[in-house]
Amino acid sequence: MIQRTDDWHPADIVASMRKRGTPLAAVSRAAGLSSSTLANALTRPWPKGEWLIANILEVHPSKIWPSRYIDPETKRLLDRKSLIRKRARAKPTSEDPPPTL
Repeated sequence: MIQRTDDWHPADIVASMRKRGTPLAAVSRAAGLSSSTLANALTRPWPKGEWLIANILEVHPSKIWPSRYIDPETKRLLDRKSLIRKRARAKPTSEDPPPTL
């Protein structure tokens, strides 16, 4: 028998975070995002947001969103963490000193 695991309901995720004393908006702001930005991960795939939420809940994101992290064909864990973009370096401005050689 194949065990089917559904994604957590967004309200369950928010409630779990509140039980830990950490509102979703506070995590979003602590990560340098707008207070409502992290809520995007509740309804659409966004690896960075998923990992921020999962770290607060102390579980792997695949426990919260199995549909996003487990391949339906092979039942293997997908490496979605590699999809997180690295923060871009700030572009130099005219006020920055020229690079030294």
